[in-house]
Amino acid sequence: MSDASTLERPAGPAAADTPILLGLLAEVTHKCPLQCPYCSNPVALEAPSGELTPSEWGRVFRQAAALGALQLHLSGGEPLVRRDIVDIVREARAADLYVNLITAAVTLTPEKADALVAAGVDHVQVSLQDATAEGCGRITNMKGAYEKKRAACRLVTERGLPLTLNAVVHRHNLDNVELMIDLAVELGAHRLEVANTQYYGWALANRAALMPRPDQVEHAGKVVEAARERLRGTLAIDYVAPDYYARYPKPCMSGWGREFLAVSPSGDVLPCHAAASIPDLTFDNVRDVPLAEIWRASPAFQRFRGTDWMRDPCRSCARREEDFGGCRCQAMMVTGDAANTDPVCVLSPHRAALDAALEAAVSAPDTLFRWRRYERG
Repeated sequence: MSDASTLERPAGPAAADTPILLGLLAEVTHKCPLQCPYCSNPVALEAPSGELTPSEWGRVFRQAAALGALQLHLSGGEPLVRRDIVDIVREARAADLYVNLITAAVTLTPEKADALVAAGVDHVQVSLQDATAEGCGRITNMKGAYEKKRAACRLVTERGLPLTLNAVVHRHNLDNVELMIDLAVELGAHRLEVANTQYYGWALANRAALMPRPDQVEHAGKVVEAARERLRGTLAIDYVAPDYYARYPKPCMSGWGREFLAVSPSGDVLPCHAAASIPDLTFDNVRDVPLAEIWRASPAFQRFRGTDWMRDPCRSCARREEDFGGCRCQAMMVTGDAANTDPVCVLSPHRAALDAALEAAVSAPDTLFRWRRYERG
């Protein structure tokens, strides 16, 4: 393991074709008081005993800033269960990063909110599982979660921080999109992200229970478009369409290793937060290797960066530098090979397998999902 002085050393000039890092997702813990069935964290969670300390996170933040990163997204798990989260925020502020706290917010208190503001939080993103107390409690498997989230949102806006609500939608809450939009306005949110569930990790185990019906998807799209026009200048609404209903894939994280990286609680560096679902990839750790070296030369980042790795139909496709082959994790989950074309693509030879999975999930009864079991913190 390298010592701190080695980890701080300059990594030399970037290669001409190395992208500039723009954003960093710091998953400071995998602990969470909620048990959401669509959780995107790895199936095998990291133990709290291996988590990076605030000073180690500070070193990561400084190295990310030196690579060009402007934004830091503090996430988990639930970052607020870290007793030293305020210290981690102070380290981020010292690195001059814009700090976005991504939280379930059910443990936010007035005292903690004041401390976070003083430490340098710039923006708060609160997860919204449903627009009703019953739905929120059922999806999170936590009594009182809805009321706690509403109270937390008030704490955020009362302190003058911009608020984003993030609603992951699926069969059990998609019919409530209009209510979610109304709630975002009521709570004073600046932005609402309506993101259809991505089916990997724990969500894949719940795919049959979570997959929305075609009529739900169509209706939700119309509701969002009407609300965007009606609330222009009041509430910005981002809508992430469901992959399984698309004709072409989205560029995963704007392209693998092009703008973004994620750091796990123990310091593993990944091109996307779900990349550990690809079994033949290995990831360098910030305790051993400088972040610049990982970003520029790590085999995991080079594996699907750019277009040279592509097979047909991606290799000869005019869209290859628009979607960069789509999601590598989704290709792995559906086809068994992360190097295949994202099966969402209508040109993929594996599209039939995805259509079959979609049909099976949509026709499945409204069974209860399996809740994510975290160590509570």
